[in-house]
Amino acid sequence: MSEVRLGYTVVGAGIVGICTALSLQERGQKVTLIDPNPPAEQASYGNAGVISTWSCVPQSMPGLWKNVPKWLLDPEGPISLRWSYLPKFLPWMLKFFAAGRADRIPAIADALLQLHRPTVDIFRQHLAGTGHEDLVRDSMYVFVYRDPAKLNLDNLEWRLRLERGVPLEQIDGKTLADVEPDISHDYKAAVLIKDQGRAYDPGAIGKVLVEKFQNQGGTLLQSRAHALKPVDGGVEIVTDDGTKIADKVVLAAGPWSATLLKSHGLKVPLEAERGYHIVFTDPGVTLNNSIMVTDAKFVVSSMAQGVRCAGTAEFAGLDHPPDYRRAHVLAGPAKRLLPNLNTEAREVWMGQRPSFPDTLPAIGEVPGMPGVIAAFGHGHTGLTAAPMTGRLAAMLAVGDTPNIDVTPYSLSRFGNN
Repeated sequence: MSEVRLGYTVVGAGIVGICTALSLQERGQKVTLIDPNPPAEQASYGNAGVISTWSCVPQSMPGLWKNVPKWLLDPEGPISLRWSYLPKFLPWMLKFFAAGRADRIPAIADALLQLHRPTVDIFRQHLAGTGHEDLVRDSMYVFVYRDPAKLNLDNLEWRLRLERGVPLEQIDGKTLADVEPDISHDYKAAVLIKDQGRAYDPGAIGKVLVEKFQNQGGTLLQSRAHALKPVDGGVEIVTDDGTKIADKVVLAAGPWSATLLKSHGLKVPLEAERGYHIVFTDPGVTLNNSIMVTDAKFVVSSMAQGVRCAGTAEFAGLDHPPDYRRAHVLAGPAKRLLPNLNTEAREVWMGQRPSFPDTLPAIGEVPGMPGVIAAFGHGHTGLTAAPMTGRLAAMLAVGDTPNIDVTPYSLSRFGNN
């Protein structure tokens, strides 16, 4: 096949890639999106729907390692590991624990917050005029506790939020019942994080925004990219449909980004953290906000499809078949949270979260690959971080100076490994 010349190209049509493509269009660029799958069909589709503008607590925290053995042994625990994958997983796990040192936490928290704060406003700008503005809704993030003694705002995770101005309120069980009438009275305390958003249908957001992108002249190429190579005048992309030359490339291919970089000799500590969800399609109950169940470490939200429970993490690599028991196991804790929940009609799903050990994504120039901008590795906050990531990646691609410090997101923070 003959070589094809493209303009600015985004590899990956998840929500991060879609937001990047729209931000490039806002800067007057001709843009192509490349992905082998339909848009917003991977983690962008199956996430918990929380648009957490105040998210600033890293995944790895001091002392967290002490909980890992009991979590692994608990069938309802928040994490699982395919033991045959342990040798490959161990180096990432050690980096993950190292990122949880107390002296590293404040800088990571600051970097997360500056990436997340503008997200609802930017999403609404992207959705304006589509007729689907209600896909992003105002919400609180409600952290619920059975045992009020376990709610301690002096704990590090809450201090991180309070020190950064997160608007929150501690409430008792009676007030919780007023906020969320369908939650069990066994939950005696909660914290309301205010000024948030939630996605009524995360996958639909991506599809609506891709339609807008195409209506604005963008090109969607459903093809797999196999290799990237800087060349004179641009970046060569080898795809199933032949070789393309792009002016610039933004790499937003989630966990598959590491595979493309590895083909160029660049190894990054990106883990495919497999997440599962279960949707109760005839739930009989409704939630007004996104709920974090603190004892079971999962999130519950009402969505277009029903009540979705999500948040487990499985480490097994990119290619291992799904184990949908990890989704079905959430039915028990969900029923304890919502006693009137109908758990019979259900659907399950698995997707891959691209996770770096320090919780931060990669945004910026790829070392040794001129013309390639990284925009991947958001772990649990890809939906939340997508709008600002897209804006930053677009600014870097066209040579503008970002309005925030992007140093914390540089791939160079990992050295050569």
